[in-house]
Amino acid sequence: MKLLFPHIYERYLAKQIYVAFGFILFALVALFLFFDILSELGSVQGSYTLPLALLHVLLKAPGRISEIIPIAGLIGSIYVFAMMASQSEFTILRIAGLDVKRGLIALTKISIPLIVLTLVMSEWAGPYAENKSEQIRMKALGATYSSQFKTGVWVKDRLRDEDGSGPVRPGVRYVNVGNVDKDNEIRNIRMYEFNDTYNLLSIRSAPSGHFDEGGIWVLNDVTETRFKEIKQSDPLNPVFSAQTFTHPILTLESEVTPQILNVLLISPEKMSIVSLGRFIAHLQENKQDAKRHAIAFWKKVIYPLTIFVMLALALPFAYLKVRAGSVGIKVFGGIMLGMSFQLFNSLFSNVGLLSAWPALLTALIPPMFYFFLALVALRWVSKA
Repeated sequence: MKLLFPHIYERYLAKQIYVAFGFILFALVALFLFFDILSELGSVQGSYTLPLALLHVLLKAPGRISEIIPIAGLIGSIYVFAMMASQSEFTILRIAGLDVKRGLIALTKISIPLIVLTLVMSEWAGPYAENKSEQIRMKALGATYSSQFKTGVWVKDRLRDEDGSGPVRPGVRYVNVGNVDKDNEIRNIRMYEFNDTYNLLSIRSAPSGHFDEGGIWVLNDVTETRFKEIKQSDPLNPVFSAQTFTHPILTLESEVTPQILNVLLISPEKMSIVSLGRFIAHLQENKQDAKRHAIAFWKKVIYPLTIFVMLALALPFAYLKVRAGSVGIKVFGGIMLGMSFQLFNSLFSNVGLLSAWPALLTALIPPMFYFFLALVALRWVSKA
């Protein structure tokens, strides 16, 4: 702590902000979990008992924490700075030499542990706990992951030999999966393979399958129909032959993994940076649109840095005089400011997606805009 905060005023500010941040984070997480529990009570039935429902909601806490940390940092720091202003503590620090530049440097150091906490919660603890939470719920209810489409999940894959193995060759394979069960099991699978001129080569269907440890899909009771063109003298009127085969078990090499299928069934905003990066690479390799996932990726990368922006937004409240309003009003203003940032950030993502703006620019503009507001406010209140 002393190495990170070598000055006395830095340690004092850090202590005050961390205490207020911890209290507000606990209160906000408890509030959100309470509403989650109320929402989950309607699903309690049969094997899905109340204790399992409570466990399911509690395991979502790390994900909630990662979402709430910036807002908790903003409200907590506004409270601390407002209290220091009301008790003239910040005035004493200014007289001792704490200017705007040094204040921002101190806030940068204070934000580092919060950034690390956000990364741990959003990239490791959150996804892991979320996965365990869904497994508990699925096992108790006997439910499966499903898609918003009635036909299931559609994904593009690379074409291989007729037996489903070997090197990648020109063409494309479209895979349709009805639903994804626990333990990497899939049901109602259909595959359509086309060559490089988009002539249909084969259709496969299977009621079930699973992904083995070797990275191979094992399909059960497969029905396969292969189409071949019969050479004719008239190229404008080709004739095709069809042969149908059945396979009790068929193994297929594919770049479509259970992780990719699960990615398709959840919103990009709830995925980790690593998962988003892998899925974006898969989409780009198959020449598919990855704008939405790219925006979500850069938002996840930049999101921890918004903690510093929130702390910078709180710093002008330390310069306000006591007559400018009570502490409660300032905290309420901080809550409104944090909500406006979340709304603006979400709105800008949709605008950037519709306008085909670069993903990095779309994710970067909202926090940069609010940081600019913080600098303008600091310049104004420091001269008042």
